Order: sequence, then C-alpha cells, then structure tokens
Amino acid sequence: MTKHLRNFCIIAHIDHGKSTLADRLLEETGTVSIREMKEQLLDDLELERQRGITIKARAVVMKFRRGKDEYELNLIDTPGHVDFQYEVSRALACCEGVLLLVDAFQGVEAQTVANAYAAMEHDLHIIPVINKIDLTHARPDEVAEEMMNSLGTDPDDCVRVSAKTGQGVGKLVDAIIEHIPEPPRDTEAVLQAMVFDSNYDDYRGAITYVRVMQGTVRKGQKIRFLRADTTHDVVELGQFTPHRTACDELSAGQVGYLICNIKSLGDVHIGDTISIPGDGAAEPLAGYSRPKRMVYCGLFPSDGQNFSDLREALERLAVNDPSFEFEPETSDALGFGFRCGFLGLLHMEIVQQRLENESDIDLVQTAPNVTYEIVNKRGETVEIHKPQDVPDPGDVEEFRQPIVRCNIIVPTDFIGAVMKLCQERRGIQKSQEYLAAQRAMLTYDIPLAEVVYDLHDKIKSCTRGYGTLDYEIIGYEAADLARLDFLVNGKRVDALSIVCNRADADRRGRAVAKKLKSEIDRHMFEVAVQAAIGSRVIARETVPAMRKNVTAKCYGGDITRKRKLLQKQKEGKKRMKAIGNVEISQKAFMAVLSEDDS
Repeated sequence: MTKHLRNFCIIAHIDHGKSTLADRLLEETGTVSIREMKEQLLDDLELERQRGITIKARAVVMKFRRGKDEYELNLIDTPGHVDFQYEVSRALACCEGVLLLVDAFQGVEAQTVANAYAAMEHDLHIIPVINKIDLTHARPDEVAEEMMNSLGTDPDDCVRVSAKTGQGVGKLVDAIIEHIPEPPRDTEAVLQAMVFDSNYDDYRGAITYVRVMQGTVRKGQKIRFLRADTTHDVVELGQFTPHRTACDELSAGQVGYLICNIKSLGDVHIGDTISIPGDGAAEPLAGYSRPKRMVYCGLFPSDGQNFSDLREALERLAVNDPSFEFEPETSDALGFGFRCGFLGLLHMEIVQQRLENESDIDLVQTAPNVTYEIVNKRGETVEIHKPQDVPDPGDVEEFRQPIVRCNIIVPTDFIGAVMKLCQERRGIQKSQEYLAAQRAMLTYDIPLAEVVYDLHDKIKSCTRGYGTLDYEIIGYEAADLARLDFLVNGKRVDALSIVCNRADADRRGRAVAKKLKSEIDRHMFEVAVQAAIGSRVIARETVPAMRKNVTAKCYGGDITRKRKLLQKQKEGKKRMKAIGNVEISQKAFMAVLSEDDS
C-alpha cells in the first residue's frame, strides 16, 4: 500500500467561506464524524466564534483510503483580514499548493489579489475554487472571467463548489490529489523541521507546531532548536486530527506538533529550525521575515496593581502570536504598563480582547498611533513609536510618515465617491483598471495614519458594503507634521498626545478638547482643557466648577457680608485647584480617536 502526502492551505478574502469549506473537507474525507461536527470546527478560539472570523491559522491532517492508496492531506486554514497577513505568509511556507477561494457573487476582491500574489511568490501550485454556487444570485461564469483578467487563471481549471451544501467537494478533493505536488520525502536525511506556530499550555508547557522538511523525528529523541541553541527531549509528538493525537514519529513532508516540557517561553521562536544536537545538524532554514508592526498603543492594568500579571499574560500571548511586540513604559497619568506594537487596528483589538478574556485582566488602552521617522538637526534618523518621544520643533530637520499602497476594488457606480474619500485623506492616485464591466480596482498612495483608523469603514459606507481594501507599506515620505498635546488643569497628559498633520491640528484640537470637556467630571474648581503645539495653545474648553450657594443663608443685610463669603469661597477653590487632581476616564482617552468631522 502506497502512502501519499499533500500539504495545502486555503486562502481568500474575508467571508468567502474558508472555514466552512474546511468543515466540508473534514466531512468528505471522514476525518470528523457527523456527530462531532459543528460549524467552523477549526475556529476554536472563543473570540473567533464570537466574531465569526478566523484569527489564527489552524493545521489539521485528513487521512483516507482510495483503492490501494492511502492519502494524508495536511490542511492549514488561514485568516482573511489584512491585519493577519503574517499568519497567511507562515502557512504558505509550509505548503506545496493552495486553494484560492472566491465568492461566486462578490467575485475577486482586494485580499484575493494580495493572497494570490503571495502564493505565486512562494512558487506554489494554485487551484482556483469558486464557492457559494448555491446562491440564487451567484454568477460563477463572470467570476471565472474576473479571475482570468486579474490573476491569469484558466476558467476551465476553476473548481465550482458550495461549502454550505457540500456540492462539488468530492471533485475538489480529486483536484487536490491530482494537481498539488507531493513534498520531498527524504526520510533518511538529517532532521530538519520548520517551527511555524506554537502555543502555551499551563500543564504541558510550550507546544511547538512543525513541518518536517527532511529526516524523521521520533518520540524520546533529543532535538535542538538552532536559533535558541537549546536541546530538549521529545516527550510527545503527534498530529492534529483535528484534536492533538499522539503518534510515534513524524517524517519528511508531515505536519504535526512536539511537546518537550519547555517551560521557558523564550526558548520557542516561530521560524526557528529544529535539528539534531552536535556538529552534524542540518542547515538552518530561512525562517520568516520579521513582521513590521505599524500601530502602537499603551496597555495599562486599570487598577495599577496587576503589572506582573499583565507581563505574564503578554509573554504567553507572544508565544502564540509573534506578530506583536511589547516593552515596559511608564505614564504620569496611568502608572506602569507596556508599549505594544501591532500589525493593524483589528489586530490591536483582538489582542486586547484575548488578554481580557483568557487572562481576566482589566485594561486601559491609550490612543493608538503609527510609527514615524524623524531626522534631527544632527542628521540622525530616529524611529518614533509614541508621540511623547517627538523632540521639540527646533530639533526636527525632517518629519516623515509611513505611506501605504492601497488597492481598492469597487463597483463602477461608486468610483467617484471612493476617489473623493481618498483625496480627502491626502491620497495620490496611481492607477485605475477594470476587472470586469461593473468592477474596477483603484490604486492610491495614502499616509498610513489616514488608513488605519477608519478608512475601511468609510469605504464600506460609501460603497454600500461592496468596496474592499488591501494595503501594503511602501516606505516613508516627508510631511508637515506636528505633535499635538492636551493639557488638563495646566498639566500635559502624556497618554493623550497625538501626531497629526499641521493643517488638521486646529480642527482636531478643538474637536478633542470639546469631547474631553463632556467626558471629564466636574470638580470643585474650574478645569481648563487645552490643545497645544509646543508652547502655542490652539484650543481651549473649560469644565465649570461645582458651586455651592454660600450666600443662601444671607437674607437681606449689608452686601459686604455676601462679598466676604464669596471671597472666602474663591480663595478655598484657588487652594483646592493648586493641589487638586483631575480624574480622566478610559472613555476620555478613546475620545482622541473618534474625530468630529463636523
């Protein structure tokens, strides 16, 4: 009996049906019984099930027989959102082929194009799949033509399926077996395995997910992580079926997990190579390029007490998700916390929710900002991850902002609305091409700060939900930027500082000062809320004082009595203002984000 291996992953735009198709493949190959089946079986994070999106790439092995041959299909289900592109790139490095999934109604969208090009760069065999053909308004022939125009696929090669009903899934399994090449099977060579993911189990320590490139790894043998330069014994190894299932060995081409009783989280690096101890070890694999974090924000424990708990939770999460980074920082307003870097705003939101759900930590988050570059008067280039680090205007020679190349796919009826939106965001148009009679792709270069906050939502709004956005960083460009500070009661609140375009500073300063005025509770004294660039105040709002009527007991009598009481109250308020602290809520911090366009 011959055993055949196939390694592939499913890539697509958001909501085109990757996880549902993975469910049907598990059913078709008999990996999961109907009794165990549930929707989006591989999305096992609680947050994934709540939001209905895939956040982590998940591996699963499907074993079945066809005649005398036994097949082992290793599938990796990937996320679709642009923020989790790093998860997709790691999955592609472990495969020989991909299923490029496209919705039969929505057609080719921005992430479809980006994912297809990523697969081509990795030189993988692409099987085009048109999903949701059971929809009454499906247009598979037009979508096949769109795929040919934008991606160069042959319409005759497209496999048409319905992941909901299971129609066409059998043909898809045949196409996987027939077209995706078998991985190299050199089982006798020196062990060489790629670490493509890991997570932390409180009882078993770090669980390492590997793809064996050559050689064989067996239970009980000694292995060495080449980058970390640590040696461990393999206590357990196995495959995901889809739950962890132990086996005795993993050989070249197979995907599985290793448990080595690793308690120190610093010993596991995603992209590391596993080989044998000693001088005869295999060459290290290229690994993965470091993800470029572009959005930074501060995370602080809300009560100021659980600093060490927050550090442990972040370390555990970093083992499972290497695409975010953190370092300690202190804030006058919020105490001790961490400065964290993320791939985008959704990634930031997901990490915050995972910390709150999985580690039960209540967090305060500062307003997010992107990474800038500054050339100072001495000619040095400095990366700025937080507005507080921006030097005084007199020491800045050039202020640079990150620029992204945005591909926006929209129905032709909405081209004008999208162009207007991009121009308002200081976008420069690069190209416009038609994918089909009714769909066009616009390419713009836009500052990242204008993209990450709400451009995606605004595009969805002005195209009635049909527009899609994908972006990639192309570099830094000089711009007229300034640090906008907010002063409450004369003191600069470091957690509220933002970097913005000088032309927008007045509008944003006024809008945020007005919002802060409504969010800050009234005190026994007047509170001044000011926006300033350097030493120049550009906006001010005043939170009025709570006032006790001290003259209520004066009925009639000389006016000097009333004046004396009012003067005494005034002096008391002045003294209180000198020592009084102003409480600022988490809502007030988030007020900096939501701009008042009016």
